[in-house]
Formats: sequence, C-alpha cells, structure tokens
Amino acid sequence: MDIIVIPGADGRHHLSWNGGQARCALGRGGIRQDKREGDGATPVGAFALRRVLYRADRQARPRTGLPVSTIGPDDGWCDDPAHPDYNRPVTLPFAASHERMWMERGVYDIVVVLGHNDDPPVPGLGSAVFLHLTGPDYGPTAGCVAVQPDDMLALLTAAGPGDRIVIPAHG
Repeated sequence: MDIIVIPGADGRHHLSWNGGQARCALGRGGIRQDKREGDGATPVGAFALRRVLYRADRQARPRTGLPVSTIGPDDGWCDDPAHPDYNRPVTLPFAASHERMWMERGVYDIVVVLGHNDDPPVPGLGSAVFLHLTGPDYGPTAGCVAVQPDDMLALLTAAGPGDRIVIPAHG
C-alpha cells in the first residue's frame, strides 16, 4: 500500500491510503528534493514504513502488520552527520547530537520509522525523518510527516510490510 501526501487547495496537506485519508503536517522548510540535515524540510521520495515505536506508558500497543517496539527514557536517535551512528537509534546518554525519543510533548508517543537515508545513511542528507503525531494546531515539523493520534491508529491498522509513504515534489 502507498500512503500518498496530497496538497489541498487551502494549502493544507493530507495523507491518502486505501480506505483512509487524514490531514497532516509537514516540515517548516517545505518539501525538498535535496534534503539536508537541519533544513526543516520534508524529503521528496517513496520511503518504506520500517517499524513502529510507541510509549507504552501513554499508549496501548498499536494494531498493525508492521514490527512494533516500545520507546524508553534512554532511547535516542543520532542526528550528528560526523558520528558513525548517524541516522540510527542510540542509547542515552549519548555525547553526539541526537533526538530524544522519550518526549513530554507527546509527538513521539507513536512513531513510524521511515526508510529515509538509512541504507546506508549518507552523512548530511537528513536523519530522524519519521511519521509521528501532531498537536491540534498541525504546526510544522522539523522535516517529518505528522498526523492526529486517531488518524495514526487508523493508518497503522491498514499498514503492513512493504508499505511506503510517497512524498511527491509539490508544494
């Protein structure tokens, strides 16, 4: 199944998949073909849905055909292009630059790891590009795709191995 990012006439973006559609938030840097670390852009491309991470203290295990793991307080994601673990999960504390996966804001209560720049990671071409949760204001992300919790759960129920998110080169 392909989950496709579609621009709306009102400037809002949506995800569309077999049996569902949901409004989504994208990166503050827009959609870019030439994604770079720290640009705030959502990358153009078709990216596999690798696995689901979730906070078991806040969320029941999502129903999905994708592999699922829990997030703990010591989980992070390396975003330092000079580090050998760039764009890989890491254990905290971690000396190099990283994303903290255990967040109070709740946007990482459910995260889908996307197959962006991961096989193998190329330093500087972007890290930690996820499908995750958004707040009610659909504020811009740092380059990820984000949806409301109920929409994420509906999408995950339909998702399975081999599925991908498609982000076309449009505004």
